[in-house]
Formats: sequence, C-alpha cells, structure tokens
Amino acid sequence: MKKLLTAVAGAALLATSSLALVPSTTADMQAGHVESAKLDKILAAQPEATKARYPFRHPKETLEFLGIAPGMTVVDALPGGYYGNILVPYLGDEGALYGVQYSLKHRGTDWATREDKDQRLANHKAWPERFAKNVAEWTGDSKIKTGAFLFGDVPADLEGKVDAFLLFRAMHHLNKHEDTTGTRTDAIADIYKVLKPGGIVGIVQHRAPEDADNDWAKGFNGYVKQSTIIDAMKAGGFELVDVSEVNANRKDQPVEGDFVWRLPPVLAGSRDDAEKRAKMQAIGESDRMTLKFRKPK
Repeated sequence: MKKLLTAVAGAALLATSSLALVPSTTADMQAGHVESAKLDKILAAQPEATKARYPFRHPKETLEFLGIAPGMTVVDALPGGYYGNILVPYLGDEGALYGVQYSLKHRGTDWATREDKDQRLANHKAWPERFAKNVAEWTGDSKIKTGAFLFGDVPADLEGKVDAFLLFRAMHHLNKHEDTTGTRTDAIADIYKVLKPGGIVGIVQHRAPEDADNDWAKGFNGYVKQSTIIDAMKAGGFELVDVSEVNANRKDQPVEGDFVWRLPPVLAGSRDDAEKRAKMQAIGESDRMTLKFRKPK
C-alpha cells in the first residue's frame, strides 16, 4: 500500500504546474555533443570501488541526460573524487572543472556553538587553495583548467562563463539552513550568476516523499522534497527542462525518523548489526530525483 500511495503521489506531482517542463530545442540538444563512446571508456577504467556504485549512481545515464560534453566548463558542488575522476578525462584538455563549497555564512551557522568556530572558519576559507592542490591527483597529465571557490565568493572572471553546474547529493546541505539564513537562496543566486545564458543545472538529490513532514524533509536527514527543489529553482529564475527517474530507487521508502546515511555506502547504525545491515544493503542507495534546469537565454 505504501508503494502504491507513493506511485500515486508521484503521478499527481507530475501533473502539477510546478513540474511544467520547458521543451529542449533542437539547438539545445545539438549543443552538448555528448560523446558516449568516450564516456564508456572512462567509466570502464574507474576503480572497482567506483564501479560498485554504478547500479545506484548511474554516472553515464546521468551525465548524458544532463548533456555534459567534452570541452565544457563545469562546476561541481561539494566535490569529491567520485565524479571528479570521471569528469576530468571526459571534459578533456579543452574543458574546465571548478569545485565549489559551502559559504562562510553556511559554515558559521553549522559551527555557531563550537568553541573553535573561528579556527574552523579560517580553515574553511582556505578550502579553494587546498582544492587546487588536491585536484592534481584527478587531473594527472590532463591540461584541463581547474579552480575552486566558496558560495558567496564567486570569482568575477567566472561570471557568465559556466556551461553546467552540478549539484549531486548536495542540495540538502544548502536547503537545511534556508529558513534561518537563506543559504539555498544565496547559492541559487550564485549559480545563476556564473552560468551562461542557456546554461544547465543538474541536480541529483535524496528524495523525500511529498507527504512527509516538512521539518523532517528540510535536509538535516539528507532527504528533501522534489517539489521544494523545483519551486526554489524556479523562484531563482531557472526553467525546468526535464525530469528523469534514472536514479530512482523505490525500495527506499523513508519515514520520519529515518536518515539517508542508514543506507549504503555509509550504513550508519548497522555496522555491528548483521541483520539490520543486510536489510539496508537490500534497499541499496537512496531514492533520488534527477532534475535538469536551464538559465533562460
């Protein structure tokens, strides 16, 4: 019954005006020049630990859905090595990959009660410099251009230069402090600022049921409602181009009190409980929305 209600709720959501799609034009579809064969080769060369997540993260299908192509300038929010190791060789020597992290305001809110708040903020402020050094292990001999910045401190020379902005499992972090400090609104404004007209925003996010309690679904537990993300992006001036279920996992039926990190690969709370761990592994990684937005031309 729970699955039936979720399916019905999903169908109803698709019928709402908040999910009205802006059709891609022929020019939009041709502009990407997605190279599937190149992407296949890169994905085949990834470490086994990375490949083990393919059944849940679908990097090939996700990047192709978003139209990510060699030569693009791409920003990756809250970056780690997982997608970095894929994007660097795929974007190639003519491309550019930038990382972006939380704003100082965001981190100040996270650490407001900590005695070492000032030290932590100073360390976080230096993150772009550390990223520039660490990204070398992803780039190897590649001549790809790289850089990094914090939300709230967009480099002036990057404004209007970005082809695609990726937020993979990142929006819950930006959403959780929205009510108190507007971190999501601020970040969306920065995204709009750096994108070219017609630039793409790709969002993959742990999805809360639409009938879930709003406080539980703010993001502190990892989950956010799809309607919340769509409404926020539209309020920020973006057009919804397409919605994909490529990263959906209907085995994940979270209820209030659940948090996303109970599932693989973290398995928080079950590492010493074989029965519970097996149950979480049988569910797999979280149910995720996959959304494609565009900055109007």
